[in-house]
Amino acid sequence: MNWQQAIGDYQNYLKIERGLSKNSIANYSLDLQKLVSFLEEFDIDEKPLHISKDTVQKFIYEVAKNMNPRSQARIISGLKGFFNYLVFEDYREDNPMDLIETPKIGRKLPDTLSVEDINDLISAIDLSKPEGERNRAILETLYGCGLRVSELIHLKLSDLYFEEDFIKVTGKGNKQRFVPISDINKKYINTYRKEVRVHLPIQKDHEDFVFLNRRGKQLTRAMIFTIIKRLAEEIGLKKNISPHTFRHSFATHLLENGADLRAIQQMLGHESITTTEVYMHVNRKHLNKVLNEFHPRK
Repeated sequence: MNWQQAIGDYQNYLKIERGLSKNSIANYSLDLQKLVSFLEEFDIDEKPLHISKDTVQKFIYEVAKNMNPRSQARIISGLKGFFNYLVFEDYREDNPMDLIETPKIGRKLPDTLSVEDINDLISAIDLSKPEGERNRAILETLYGCGLRVSELIHLKLSDLYFEEDFIKVTGKGNKQRFVPISDINKKYINTYRKEVRVHLPIQKDHEDFVFLNRRGKQLTRAMIFTIIKRLAEEIGLKKNISPHTFRHSFATHLLENGADLRAIQQMLGHESITTTEVYMHVNRKHLNKVLNEFHPRK
């Protein structure tokens, strides 16, 4: 089995067995291609079923020269997963990554927008343009429902259960969850649907997607990033923000206002509560408020 065969089989495994997204599969594949390039550069003829621990150790040492600890940890984790797959499928008896330690990294806390920041960003949208109503509905949905950007662009009209005050969201691994939606969020989506979307030349196979571009096709992740970056520039916001910043702000603001961590976990679609806790970098003032409000010995 050569490297390209092994990588191809692993990609199918990640897609079919693990249900990973195209982006996740592409990232895992890129890390494996880096290993292949390393072997070619140093003229090392070792196939995936027989590559030694010494060789993978040399590879990690080489890539570590140009990577921060977080990137090193990601690539080590990806390679461990690949070789675990080969062991699981009985192609190998051992994982050559077993003795390689992952560098210790702190949890990275993304920037959070304040309520004022969010209001300023939404106020900067030019509602005189047709895409203005769409962009307002997009920002309101990212912040109001805590969606990932991939979940937003795949949101469908058939996923909107407005009478029940919920939307159905398809997350990582095609796992579905119901997320509550507020009246104001419903209002802006309905305004976009009734005043703008109905006038678009909607293309075949795109009829059910909520958010469309001017040509009537599904929006891309890159377009959402661009919309947000331009609005940030418009108001002179110095924070490094992305669509995920709205999701992080959604979770943080809920917690700061007293929401239950388990409820936030369900709305975000996290399998583990520890993943949700990464979002909760609340300040000491909030913790003191919680202590004073709920501890029996005030």
